[in-house]
Amino acid sequence: MTGPMLARALTYAGFGATLALAYFAALGWNVRLYAGHGAGWSAMLVHLTRLLGIGVAFALCARQGALPLLSSVAGFQIMRTAAVKRQIRVLARKS
Repeated sequence: MTGPMLARALTYAGFGATLALAYFAALGWNVRLYAGHGAGWSAMLVHLTRLLGIGVAFALCARQGALPLLSSVAGFQIMRTAAVKRQIRVLARKS
């Protein structure tokens, strides 16, 4: 992989990681809304916005080509794995 391609791949991986942070922050907010009483439309709005946002972001990456899409998904998956492992540790401490 040449230097500019690697820089582009790392940039999109960073974008995917940032996207994952925003996605999981919104997921946490969404869980609190659903678990609370009287969440109503606000919980559904956050849920739909979260899913549409990730779909649009990956669709825009796909329009840029395979490398940006795969790099951004890889960055997202790395952050997803870290978030799941963190949550497992938190739950293990509570039990």
